[in-house]
Amino acid sequence: MLAFIQSLLDGILLGGIYGVISIGLSLVFGVLGIVNFAQAQFMMLGMYAAWFAWDSLGLDPILGVPLTGAVIFIIGYAIEKLLLQPVLKAPPVAQIFLTVGLMILLENAVLLIFGSSFKSVVVSYQQSGLKIFGLFISVPYLFAFSAAVIVCIALWLFLSKTWFGRAIRATAQDENAAVLCGVNVKQVYALTFAVGVALTAIGGAVILPYMTVSPTVGGQFAILMFTVVVLGGLGNVAGALVGGLVVGVIQSLSAMVLPVQLQNLILFMVFIGILAFKPEGLLKEA
Repeated sequence: MLAFIQSLLDGILLGGIYGVISIGLSLVFGVLGIVNFAQAQFMMLGMYAAWFAWDSLGLDPILGVPLTGAVIFIIGYAIEKLLLQPVLKAPPVAQIFLTVGLMILLENAVLLIFGSSFKSVVVSYQQSGLKIFGLFISVPYLFAFSAAVIVCIALWLFLSKTWFGRAIRATAQDENAAVLCGVNVKQVYALTFAVGVALTAIGGAVILPYMTVSPTVGGQFAILMFTVVVLGGLGNVAGALVGGLVVGVIQSLSAMVLPVQLQNLILFMVFIGILAFKPEGLLKEA
C-alpha cells in the first residue's frame, strides 16, 4: 500500500510539471488556432536560458524563473510577429510546415551556439529528499512542482483579472466580437503566443536541477505534451493541467508493474481508449 501511495505521489509531482510545460501549447491553439510543433523546442530554450543564467550569474534555475520567462517571452513575441502572423489565415498545411521548420531552426541554432554536449547545473538541494510518514519526496521535484503551481495560479489571475487576459479569452471565444469591442486581435495573438512559449520555457527551467539539457531534449517531451493537451481537450487551458496530472500518475503507477522500456504502454492504451469514447478529451474546450 505504501508503495502505491509513493508512486501516486511521484506521479502527481511529475504530472504538475507536464501540465505547466503543456499549458502553453493548449493556450496557443485555443487562441491562434494553430498547432505549434515547435513548442517543445521552447522548453529547450528555457532550459538553456536557465543554464546560462546559472553558469554566468550563479542564479538558481528556480529563482531565475522570472528572467527565463521574460527572455523567452521576448523571443516568442518577435517570432509571432515576424513568422507566424503572416500565415495565421493561410491553409493549415502552411502553418504546419512553418512550425516544423521553426522546430528545426531552433534546434540547429542552439546546436551552433552551445554545441551538442549535455549541460547540467549543480544546486545545493540536488540530492536532497524529505521523509514524511514513510514517503520519500525528492526536493528538486517538490521545488519544480511548487514553481509549476505558482505559475498556474499566476496564469489564472492574468487571464481572469487583467484586461489583456479578458481580451485573450474574448478573442478565443469570438474574434469578430472581440474586434467590435475594440480588441486589437493581432496584438492579442502576439501576446498569447509569447505567454504560451514562456510558460513552456518556465517548465523547462524548473526541471533543470534534475535533468540535463541538449539541443534535442525537446524531442523527449514533444509526444507527451501533445498527449497531455489532447487528453485534457485541445485548446482547454484547465484541461492541460488535468491531462498533465493524468499522464504523470499513469506513468508512475505503470512503472510498478512494467519495465521502464514499456512505461508508456499503459499511458497510450488509456489515451486511445479515452479518445475512442470521449474524443473531445477529458474536458470540453472552454
